[in-house]
Amino acid sequence: MKIYHNQLDNTLRQGLKPVWLVFGDEPWQKDNSLAVIKAHAKNQGFSEVIRFSSDASFDWQQLLDEYQALSLFASQRIIEVELTTVKVGDSGNKTLLALAERLTQDFTGAHAPQDVMFIFHGAKLDAASANRKWFKSLSQLGCYLPLYDIELKAMPQWLNNQTRQRHVNISSELNALLIELYEGNLLALAQELDKLALVFGSQPISIEQAEPLILKQAKFNPFQVIDALLRGDCAKCIVMLDQLQQEGMAPAQLIWVFHKEVNQLYTMLTQLAQGESLANIYKQYRIWDKRKPLYQHALTHIKLDNIKRAISRIADIDLLSKTSSEFNVFILLADLCITVYHGEKTAAFSLNYG
Repeated sequence: MKIYHNQLDNTLRQGLKPVWLVFGDEPWQKDNSLAVIKAHAKNQGFSEVIRFSSDASFDWQQLLDEYQALSLFASQRIIEVELTTVKVGDSGNKTLLALAERLTQDFTGAHAPQDVMFIFHGAKLDAASANRKWFKSLSQLGCYLPLYDIELKAMPQWLNNQTRQRHVNISSELNALLIELYEGNLLALAQELDKLALVFGSQPISIEQAEPLILKQAKFNPFQVIDALLRGDCAKCIVMLDQLQQEGMAPAQLIWVFHKEVNQLYTMLTQLAQGESLANIYKQYRIWDKRKPLYQHALTHIKLDNIKRAISRIADIDLLSKTSSEFNVFILLADLCITVYHGEKTAAFSLNYG
Protein backbone atom coordinates (compact mmCIF):
# COMPACT_ATOMS: atom_id res chain seq x y z
CA MET A 1 0.00 0.00 0.00
CA LYS A 2 1.30 3.43 -0.92
CA ILE A 3 0.52 6.40 1.29
CA TYR A 4 1.87 9.91 1.77
CA HIS A 5 3.16 11.65 4.85
CA ASN A 6 -0.08 13.51 5.54
CA GLN A 7 -1.93 10.16 5.59
CA LEU A 8 0.39 8.50 8.11
CA ASP A 9 -1.55 9.25 11.29
CA ASN A 10 -4.85 7.99 9.87
CA THR A 11 -3.16 4.86 8.54
CA LEU A 12 -1.60 4.10 11.92
CA ARG A 13 -4.97 4.49 13.62
CA GLN A 14 -6.24 1.68 11.39
CA GLY A 15 -3.61 -0.66 12.83
CA LEU A 16 0.09 -1.45 12.61
CA LYS A 17 1.45 -3.04 9.46
CA PRO A 18 4.23 -5.65 9.58
CA VAL A 19 6.37 -3.65 7.12
CA TRP A 20 7.01 0.09 6.67
CA LEU A 21 9.07 1.44 3.78
CA VAL A 22 10.11 5.08 4.22
CA PHE A 23 12.13 6.50 1.33
CA GLY A 24 12.91 10.04 0.26
CA ASP A 25 15.35 12.93 0.63
CA GLU A 26 13.28 15.41 2.66
CA PRO A 27 14.87 15.15 6.14
CA TRP A 28 12.05 16.50 8.32
CA GLN A 29 9.40 14.19 6.85
CA LYS A 30 11.74 11.21 7.16
CA ASP A 31 12.65 11.91 10.79
CA ASN A 32 9.02 12.62 11.65
CA SER A 33 7.69 9.52 9.88
CA LEU A 34 10.15 7.20 11.62
CA ALA A 35 9.49 8.82 15.01
CA VAL A 36 5.70 8.62 14.62
CA ILE A 37 5.76 4.98 13.47
CA LYS A 38 8.06 3.93 16.34
CA ALA A 39 6.07 5.86 18.94
CA HIS A 40 2.84 4.22 17.79
CA ALA A 41 4.51 0.80 17.82
CA LYS A 42 5.90 1.43 21.32
CA ASN A 43 2.38 2.15 22.55
CA GLN A 44 1.39 -1.24 21.12
CA GLY A 45 4.14 -3.03 23.10
CA PHE A 46 7.05 -3.00 20.63
CA SER A 47 9.69 -2.08 23.20
CA GLU A 48 12.87 -3.39 21.52
CA VAL A 49 14.49 -1.92 18.41
CA ILE A 50 17.17 -3.82 16.48
CA ARG A 51 18.99 -1.65 13.96
CA PHE A 52 20.92 -2.64 10.84
CA SER A 53 22.71 -0.52 8.23
CA SER A 54 23.38 -2.02 4.82
CA ASP A 55 26.93 -0.90 4.15
CA ALA A 56 29.23 -2.61 1.63
CA SER A 57 30.12 -5.42 4.05
CA PHE A 58 26.60 -6.03 5.33
CA ASP A 59 25.57 -9.67 5.78
CA TRP A 60 21.98 -9.73 4.55
CA GLN A 61 21.36 -13.14 6.12
CA GLN A 62 21.24 -11.33 9.48
CA LEU A 63 17.75 -10.06 8.64
CA LEU A 64 16.35 -13.55 8.23
CA ASP A 65 18.22 -14.78 11.29
CA GLU A 66 16.96 -11.91 13.44
CA TYR A 67 13.38 -12.37 12.23
CA GLN A 68 13.41 -16.04 13.17
CA ALA A 69 15.25 -15.55 16.49
CA LEU A 70 13.54 -15.26 19.85
CA SER A 71 14.08 -11.99 21.67
CA LEU A 72 15.88 -12.08 25.01
CA PHE A 73 14.50 -8.70 26.08
CA ALA A 74 11.02 -8.18 24.65
CA SER A 75 8.20 -10.15 23.15
CA GLN A 76 7.65 -7.55 20.42
CA ARG A 77 10.48 -6.16 18.29
CA ILE A 78 11.06 -3.53 15.63
CA ILE A 79 13.73 -4.48 13.11
CA GLU A 80 14.94 -1.24 11.53
CA VAL A 81 17.02 -1.40 8.35
CA GLU A 82 18.70 1.66 6.87
CA LEU A 83 19.49 1.11 3.20
CA THR A 84 22.56 3.28 2.59
CA THR A 85 22.00 2.68 -1.12
CA VAL A 86 18.92 1.51 -3.00
CA LYS A 87 21.22 -0.72 -5.08
CA VAL A 88 21.18 -3.71 -2.75
CA GLY A 89 23.09 -6.09 -5.06
CA ASP A 90 22.39 -9.73 -5.79
CA SER A 91 22.81 -10.86 -2.18
CA GLY A 92 20.47 -8.18 -0.84
CA ASN A 93 17.96 -8.79 -3.59
CA LYS A 94 17.80 -12.54 -2.90
CA THR A 95 17.61 -12.11 0.86
CA LEU A 96 14.93 -9.41 0.76
CA LEU A 97 12.90 -11.48 -1.68
CA ALA A 98 13.20 -14.50 0.63
CA LEU A 99 12.21 -12.32 3.60
CA ALA A 100 9.21 -10.96 1.71
CA GLU A 101 8.09 -14.49 0.82
CA ARG A 102 8.54 -15.64 4.43
CA LEU A 103 6.60 -12.66 5.78
CA THR A 104 3.85 -13.22 3.23
CA GLN A 105 3.49 -16.82 4.36
CA ASP A 106 3.52 -15.89 8.05
CA PHE A 107 1.22 -12.87 7.90
CA THR A 108 -1.38 -14.41 5.62
CA GLY A 109 -1.73 -17.52 7.76
CA ALA A 110 -4.49 -18.23 10.21
CA HIS A 111 -2.20 -17.41 13.14
CA ALA A 112 -0.22 -14.48 11.81
CA PRO A 113 2.58 -13.40 14.22
CA GLN A 114 2.25 -9.95 15.77
CA ASP A 115 5.63 -9.77 17.49
CA VAL A 116 7.92 -8.41 14.75
CA MET A 117 7.68 -5.26 12.65
CA PHE A 118 10.12 -4.16 9.95
CA ILE A 119 11.02 -0.56 9.07
CA PHE A 120 13.13 -0.05 5.93
CA HIS A 121 14.28 3.48 5.13
CA GLY A 122 16.69 5.25 2.84
CA ALA A 123 17.11 7.84 0.12
CA LYS A 124 14.68 8.42 -2.71
CA LEU A 125 13.96 5.28 -4.72
CA ASP A 126 14.51 5.24 -8.44
CA ALA A 127 11.89 3.63 -10.66
CA ALA A 128 13.91 0.45 -11.17
CA SER A 129 14.29 -0.18 -7.42
CA ALA A 130 10.60 0.53 -6.73
CA ASN A 131 9.71 -2.07 -9.35
CA ARG A 132 11.89 -4.85 -7.93
CA LYS A 133 9.92 -7.88 -6.90
CA TRP A 134 11.15 -7.83 -3.30
CA PHE A 135 10.07 -4.20 -2.89
CA LYS A 136 6.65 -4.75 -4.38
CA SER A 137 6.12 -7.80 -2.16
CA LEU A 138 7.10 -5.90 1.00
CA SER A 139 4.95 -2.88 0.09
CA GLN A 140 1.95 -5.16 -0.45
CA LEU A 141 2.43 -6.44 3.11
CA GLY A 142 2.69 -2.97 4.60
CA CYS A 143 3.00 0.70 3.68
CA TYR A 144 5.33 2.55 1.35
CA LEU A 145 5.88 6.24 2.17
CA PRO A 146 7.61 8.12 -0.68
CA LEU A 147 8.72 11.46 0.74
CA TYR A 148 8.75 14.52 -1.50
CA ASP A 149 9.58 18.16 -0.88
CA ILE A 150 6.54 20.12 0.25
CA GLU A 151 5.60 22.62 -2.45
CA LEU A 152 5.40 26.30 -1.61
CA LYS A 153 1.61 26.40 -1.99
CA ALA A 154 1.29 23.63 0.64
CA MET A 155 3.60 25.32 3.15
CA PRO A 156 0.91 27.45 4.88
CA GLN A 157 -1.15 24.37 5.72
CA TRP A 158 1.94 22.50 6.93
CA LEU A 159 2.96 25.45 9.10
CA ASN A 160 -0.55 25.82 10.54
CA ASN A 161 -0.56 22.13 11.48
CA GLN A 162 2.82 22.39 13.17
CA THR A 163 1.95 25.52 15.15
CA ARG A 164 -1.34 23.92 16.26
CA GLN A 165 0.48 20.80 17.48
CA ARG A 166 2.90 22.94 19.47
CA HIS A 167 0.19 25.36 20.70
CA VAL A 168 2.19 28.23 19.18
CA ASN A 169 0.17 31.34 18.36
CA ILE A 170 1.86 33.30 15.55
CA SER A 171 0.52 36.25 13.57
CA SER A 172 -0.29 35.98 9.87
CA GLU A 173 2.66 38.29 9.10
CA LEU A 174 5.02 36.03 11.02
CA ASN A 175 3.54 33.00 9.27
CA ALA A 176 4.36 34.52 5.88
CA LEU A 177 7.87 35.53 7.00
CA LEU A 178 8.70 32.04 8.26
CA ILE A 179 7.61 30.50 4.96
CA GLU A 180 9.76 32.95 3.04
CA LEU A 181 12.84 32.41 5.19
CA TYR A 182 12.62 28.64 5.57
CA GLU A 183 11.21 27.51 2.23
CA GLY A 184 12.89 24.21 1.35
CA ASN A 185 14.19 23.62 4.89
CA LEU A 186 11.39 22.10 6.96
CA LEU A 187 13.83 20.66 9.49
CA ALA A 188 15.17 24.10 10.41
CA LEU A 189 11.65 25.57 10.43
CA ALA A 190 10.42 22.86 12.81
CA GLN A 191 13.36 23.63 15.11
CA GLU A 192 12.52 27.33 14.93
CA LEU A 193 8.92 26.58 15.96
CA ASP A 194 10.21 24.53 18.91
CA LYS A 195 12.30 27.53 19.95
CA LEU A 196 9.33 29.90 19.68
CA ALA A 197 7.21 27.50 21.74
CA LEU A 198 9.89 27.36 24.41
CA VAL A 199 10.31 31.14 24.59
CA PHE A 200 6.71 32.33 24.19
CA GLY A 201 4.57 29.35 25.14
CA SER A 202 1.00 29.79 23.90
CA GLN A 203 0.92 33.59 24.04
CA PRO A 204 0.45 35.50 20.73
CA ILE A 205 3.75 36.13 18.94
CA SER A 206 4.16 39.19 16.74
CA ILE A 207 6.64 39.52 13.92
CA GLU A 208 8.50 42.17 15.94
CA GLN A 209 8.95 39.76 18.86
CA ALA A 210 10.12 36.85 16.74
CA GLU A 211 12.38 38.62 14.24
CA PRO A 212 15.43 38.90 16.55
CA LEU A 213 15.28 35.12 17.17
CA ILE A 214 14.86 34.00 13.59
CA LEU A 215 17.80 32.89 11.48
CA LYS A 216 17.61 32.65 7.70
CA GLN A 217 18.17 28.99 6.89
CA ALA A 218 16.11 28.46 3.73
CA LYS A 219 17.66 25.78 1.52
CA PHE A 220 17.16 25.78 -2.22
CA ASN A 221 18.28 23.64 -5.14
CA PRO A 222 18.67 24.50 -8.84
CA PHE A 223 15.37 22.87 -9.76
CA GLN A 224 13.47 25.14 -7.36
CA VAL A 225 15.04 28.11 -9.12
CA ILE A 226 13.74 26.73 -12.42
CA ASP A 227 10.24 26.36 -10.94
CA ALA A 228 10.31 29.99 -9.84
CA LEU A 229 11.47 30.95 -13.32
CA LEU A 230 8.61 29.06 -14.94
CA ARG A 231 6.20 30.89 -12.61
CA GLY A 232 7.67 34.17 -13.80
CA ASP A 233 8.83 35.09 -10.29
CA CYS A 234 12.17 36.68 -11.22
CA ALA A 235 12.52 38.30 -7.79
CA LYS A 236 12.31 34.85 -6.16
CA CYS A 237 14.91 33.52 -8.60
CA ILE A 238 17.32 36.25 -7.53
CA VAL A 239 16.76 35.49 -3.82
CA MET A 240 17.39 31.79 -4.45
CA LEU A 241 20.51 32.45 -6.53
CA ASP A 242 21.89 34.67 -3.77
CA GLN A 243 21.25 31.94 -1.19
CA LEU A 244 22.86 29.27 -3.39
CA GLN A 245 25.91 31.48 -3.83
CA GLN A 246 26.23 31.88 -0.05
CA GLU A 247 26.00 28.10 0.34
CA GLY A 248 28.84 27.58 -2.14
CA MET A 249 26.85 26.01 -4.98
CA ALA A 250 29.10 25.19 -7.95
CA PRO A 251 28.19 27.59 -10.81
CA ALA A 252 28.67 24.85 -13.41
CA GLN A 253 25.81 22.85 -11.90
CA LEU A 254 23.44 25.81 -12.15
CA ILE A 255 24.55 26.68 -15.68
CA TRP A 256 23.85 23.11 -16.84
CA VAL A 257 20.32 23.17 -15.38
CA PHE A 258 19.55 26.60 -16.89
CA HIS A 259 21.02 25.60 -20.25
CA LYS A 260 18.84 22.51 -20.42
CA GLU A 261 15.66 24.35 -19.41
CA VAL A 262 16.15 27.38 -21.67
CA ASN A 263 16.79 25.18 -24.69
CA GLN A 264 13.73 23.08 -23.90
CA LEU A 265 11.56 26.20 -23.58
CA TYR A 266 12.88 27.42 -26.95
CA THR A 267 11.94 24.12 -28.61
CA MET A 268 8.50 24.12 -26.96
CA LEU A 269 7.76 27.70 -28.00
CA THR A 270 8.92 26.97 -31.53
CA GLN A 271 6.57 24.00 -31.73
CA LEU A 272 3.70 26.11 -30.40
CA ALA A 273 4.39 28.74 -33.02
CA GLN A 274 4.22 26.00 -35.67
CA GLY A 275 0.76 24.94 -34.46
CA GLU A 276 1.61 22.07 -32.12
CA SER A 277 -0.85 21.63 -29.24
CA LEU A 278 0.10 22.03 -25.59
CA ALA A 279 -1.18 18.51 -24.86
CA ASN A 280 1.18 16.97 -27.41
CA ILE A 281 4.10 19.03 -26.12
CA TYR A 282 3.43 17.92 -22.54
CA LYS A 283 3.34 14.32 -23.71
CA GLN A 284 6.52 14.66 -25.77
CA TYR A 285 8.51 16.16 -22.89
CA ARG A 286 6.86 14.00 -20.21
CA ILE A 287 5.59 16.96 -18.19
CA TRP A 288 3.88 15.69 -15.02
CA ASP A 289 0.36 16.88 -14.26
CA LYS A 290 1.45 18.89 -11.24
CA ARG A 291 4.06 20.74 -13.36
CA LYS A 292 1.73 21.54 -16.26
CA PRO A 293 0.49 24.82 -14.68
CA LEU A 294 4.13 25.98 -14.41
CA TYR A 295 4.79 25.31 -18.08
CA GLN A 296 1.44 26.72 -19.13
CA HIS A 297 2.35 29.99 -17.44
CA ALA A 298 5.83 30.04 -18.98
CA LEU A 299 4.71 29.13 -22.49
CA THR A 300 2.00 31.79 -22.49
CA HIS A 301 4.14 34.60 -21.03
CA ILE A 302 7.58 34.07 -22.62
CA LYS A 303 8.16 35.47 -26.09
CA LEU A 304 10.10 33.44 -28.63
CA ASP A 305 12.46 36.38 -29.29
CA ASN A 306 13.28 36.62 -25.58
CA ILE A 307 14.04 32.93 -25.23
CA LYS A 308 16.40 33.25 -28.23
CA ARG A 309 18.18 36.06 -26.38
CA ALA A 310 18.33 33.84 -23.28
CA ILE A 311 19.99 31.05 -25.28
CA SER A 312 22.65 33.49 -26.44
CA ARG A 313 23.20 34.73 -22.91
CA ILE A 314 23.51 31.29 -21.31
CA ALA A 315 26.18 30.48 -23.91
CA ASP A 316 28.04 33.69 -22.95
CA ILE A 317 27.70 32.88 -19.24
CA ASP A 318 29.03 29.37 -19.79
CA LEU A 319 32.06 30.75 -21.68
CA LEU A 320 32.76 33.43 -19.08
CA SER A 321 32.55 30.91 -16.23
CA LYS A 322 35.22 28.79 -17.90
CA THR A 323 37.58 31.54 -19.09
CA SER A 324 37.39 34.34 -16.54
CA SER A 325 37.21 34.76 -12.78
CA GLU A 326 36.30 38.45 -12.92
CA PHE A 327 32.56 37.98 -13.19
CA ASN A 328 29.99 36.83 -10.66
CA VAL A 329 28.17 33.98 -12.41
CA PHE A 330 25.23 34.24 -10.03
CA ILE A 331 24.62 37.87 -11.04
CA LEU A 332 24.83 36.84 -14.69
CA LEU A 333 22.27 34.08 -14.05
CA ALA A 334 19.99 36.62 -12.37
CA ASP A 335 20.27 38.68 -15.59
CA LEU A 336 19.37 35.53 -17.53
CA CYS A 337 16.16 35.06 -15.51
CA ILE A 338 15.12 38.62 -16.26
CA THR A 339 15.99 38.17 -19.94
CA VAL A 340 13.65 35.18 -20.28
CA TYR A 341 10.64 37.43 -19.59
CA HIS A 342 12.01 40.90 -20.34
CA GLY A 343 14.68 40.31 -22.95
CA GLU A 344 13.70 43.41 -24.87
CA LYS A 345 14.91 45.46 -21.87
CA THR A 346 18.19 43.58 -21.24
CA ALA A 347 19.15 43.27 -24.92
CA ALA A 348 21.13 46.51 -24.77
CA PHE A 349 23.37 45.12 -22.02
CA SER A 350 25.80 42.58 -23.44
CA LEU A 351 27.32 39.86 -21.26
CA ASN A 352 30.15 39.34 -23.75
CA TYR A 353 32.60 41.61 -21.97
CA GLY A 354 35.50 40.36 -24.08
